[in-house]
Amino acid sequence: MVIASGRSQRQTKAIAEHLLERLKRAGYRNLAAEGLSQCDWVLIDAGDVVVHVFRPEVREFYALEKMWGPHWGESARAANAP
Repeated sequence: MVIASGRSQRQTKAIAEHLLERLKRAGYRNLAAEGLSQCDWVLIDAGDVVVHVFRPEVREFYALEKMWGPHWGESARAANAP
């Protein structure tokens, strides 16, 4: 998984479109992209690699990096404790 940020919707869209074009030229097939219409969060599924391109505010809100941080399992267990 790759997580990246653009500074604005326009930059986020440009990053995602450029990446999609480069992946196609590199031979990747069956690419899927979600979120290109609004460009707050664009997800590109390239099979073995998934790329998330966020605007900074949206990236901070969803905080995907925290899901794989060293304390993620502890907080998940605490939330599900009886």
